[in-house]
Amino acid sequence: MANHKSAIKRIRSNNAKRLRNRYQAKTTRTFIKRLRNTTDKSEAQDLFTKVSRMLDKLAKKNVIHQNKANNNKSKLAKYVNSL
Repeated sequence: MANHKSAIKRIRSNNAKRLRNRYQAKTTRTFIKRLRNTTDKSEAQDLFTKVSRMLDKLAKKNVIHQNKANNNKSKLAKYVNSL
């Protein structure tokens, strides 16, 4: 267990950030699945812009790696353009 006041506070803040990161990552994965199940082109384009922004935000905050975000965006763009 932590002995210093700052270490205890750091544990609390890390836990809060961890929960927030998990929530945002899970929400993004849900939107990706929703986009992959879409067959309507216009709806897919709207979802793609939203999902790509979400992926960029996750990568910027180091929740996911930048390359993973870019790979996901590339595959999703290819899917949207094939509709």
